Amino acid sequence: MLPTAAQNSTSVFVCQMLSNCYRNIQIFRYSPSSRILYVFANDELQLIITRDGEWRFLDETEL
Repeated sequence: MLPTAAQNSTSVFVCQMLSNCYRNIQIFRYSPSSRILYVFANDELQLIITRDGEWRFLDETEL
């Protein structure tokens, strides 16, 4: 399985936003089993991008 087109375009937006704020992206991973993109930046920022391209911050309870 590959990320959707919506996930691809949102990931570029999110990574550019993080880069503009001088955040290092430490992990950028697609999980084929959950079909979610994970972006971890500077240990304290964790985001997920769902199949429909929506992104949100990951809560500690979801880890």
